[in-house]
Amino acid sequence: MIDAGALAPYRDYVLPEAFIPELPGFYRGKVRENYDLANGERMLIATDRISAFDQGLAVIPFKGQVLTDIARFWFEATGDICANHICANPDPNVMVVQRLEMMPIEIIVRDYLAGSTATSILPMYKAGARKIYGIDFPDGLSANQKLPWTIITPTTKAGHDAHDAPLSAQDIIERRILTPRQWEDVAQKAFALFWRGREIAAARGLILADTKYEFGFNEEGHIVLADEIHTPDSSRYWVAATYAERLEMGRPPDSLDKDFIRNWIRARCDPYREPIPEIPGDVILEAAAAYIRTFEIIAGRSFVLPESLEPAPLERIRANLAFYWRR
Repeated sequence: MIDAGALAPYRDYVLPEAFIPELPGFYRGKVRENYDLANGERMLIATDRISAFDQGLAVIPFKGQVLTDIARFWFEATGDICANHICANPDPNVMVVQRLEMMPIEIIVRDYLAGSTATSILPMYKAGARKIYGIDFPDGLSANQKLPWTIITPTTKAGHDAHDAPLSAQDIIERRILTPRQWEDVAQKAFALFWRGREIAAARGLILADTKYEFGFNEEGHIVLADEIHTPDSSRYWVAATYAERLEMGRPPDSLDKDFIRNWIRARCDPYREPIPEIPGDVILEAAAAYIRTFEIIAGRSFVLPESLEPAPLERIRANLAFYWRR
């Protein structure tokens, strides 16, 4: 396993942005740069930015590459459940995908009472809510406890400087965001994807506590899985071996996701009301090691560090993508 110490030489080997003027249709997301290509495909470049609490926080070495590698693993492992948008992978940080008409909602599937953000069920439950996302919750549940059943908690999809908002299945139908048939279809796909992910994670000693999916429609109107799947940015992974002991002690589970950064921040401020302090370099490297460890556990293979700091990540990406503006 690669630890934080081994990553120290790579502290500045990061991809904070990936603007390439030769590529058309540029759009910047929270962590990805998007390009709409002339042939109707879309290019997604995963930067090393990390985002939470509706704002950017820092850049984590190798994070974009790890997210791309993990997403590829899961797209391949779930292709029999739902079609996905992958067309090509010309660089470790890059996916070329189908351009879809994206659903204006995010689908979050949950197995545990967890979370720290405004749309997570744990803060709502702690505040006394017992009907959350249109679902009735029993009294007496504790933080990070397994729920009586697997649930879906959809949210709106906010842009920059905006906040996601909870939705119920009834809201989605009544507001005509999706038809009843579309909602039934996407809910079934989301549950099936999650159950597959939960099964594979368990075989590797991990608990997939919850995850976020994004879907779109292709030209034929079929539902297609988009964005990413079961990555540490879109999912909450816990170490199964220590889960019960830590729950009994009232401590949060050992996590292998961006909760590492979230928890560091929440211990020092209210990120929705107060300025977020600068994240120290040692915390950044610990986060990078956690991302890499998650990849190695899930994919079952070692993450290979580059032998040299040259070329820089953006230079390598430009070289690998030159075909797309020269053709």
